[in-house]
Amino acid sequence: MTRAKAEQFLKKFKDKKILVIGDIILDRYIFGKVSRISPEAPVPVVEVTEESYRLGGAANVANNIIALGGKAYVSGIIGKGFAGKIVKDLLEEKGIEVDYLFEDARKTTVKTRIIAGNQQIVRFDIEDTRRLQGKAKETFLSMIKNALIDFDAVIVSDYKKGVVFEELFRLLINHKKKNGNFVAVDPKIGHFRFYKHVSLITPNLAEASHGAEIEIKDEKTLIKAGFNLLKKLACDSVLITRGEEGMSLFEKKDSEVVVTHLPTVAKKVFDVTGAGDTVIATITLAHVAGADLVSAAKIANVAAGIVVGKVGTATATVEEILEILKTHPYA
Repeated sequence: MTRAKAEQFLKKFKDKKILVIGDIILDRYIFGKVSRISPEAPVPVVEVTEESYRLGGAANVANNIIALGGKAYVSGIIGKGFAGKIVKDLLEEKGIEVDYLFEDARKTTVKTRIIAGNQQIVRFDIEDTRRLQGKAKETFLSMIKNALIDFDAVIVSDYKKGVVFEELFRLLINHKKKNGNFVAVDPKIGHFRFYKHVSLITPNLAEASHGAEIEIKDEKTLIKAGFNLLKKLACDSVLITRGEEGMSLFEKKDSEVVVTHLPTVAKKVFDVTGAGDTVIATITLAHVAGADLVSAAKIANVAAGIVVGKVGTATATVEEILEILKTHPYA
């Protein structure tokens, strides 16, 4: 894939419309400096210098799509309190459509990270992980069903906070079978039984090991795990993200499985927060823009290499991807 070829796909991102369904998270960052230890307990005292809020979970996937020039709608649950209002304001500020946002009495998931000197000191979470039930569940499913016909692809961002359940996937897969839509999933341990017949699943090493029931410790077990996931889930493709080792794509092509290993392009790794969101957003956009999955994975690999070089939940842009492709071997 030449840089010129990649640019052809990237230019088409603006015409693509993606629905992101999943667990919406508000990422709160408290930045400060540490110069002393507390006299009350052997813990550092952080002198706060800055506080910021960023979109996380499914909202960060949508934010990545917007940063790449695509059109994103997000569907998930937020609470009716202060945190939910911040999420909604951030989504609208970024240009992410909120027509399919579901407001509920439950708490909005908030992850608070305290960072000093580019190092995370502690994280604490506020969340309600109960699955939707009763009338709320019926309303949510009805909303998704009405929305599906309008999108080039669907991404499910599963953080196991209550939005992803079996009936949702039954609806998505029935739609995929009838209309051929691309359905990509960023999975979570404990939910693999839901993901059968999807177009693409993007587990990290730990998730792939769990889903395939194989301990991945070398290339041989990695390949076995990829094959097992394809078979167990009857899905079309699997992209295993491997951190500093890059990523590996497993595709069904006719009666064969084709494996492609992609080395990492990251020069520096400051923070891996949200890197999986970037990968699934980019590979999905690139694929529906006309790239084959290998080319789409290469573009996603470059995007991931960009965001891990930034602190906190981050995104990559088309311009940044093209700049990397000037010198990277993909070009």
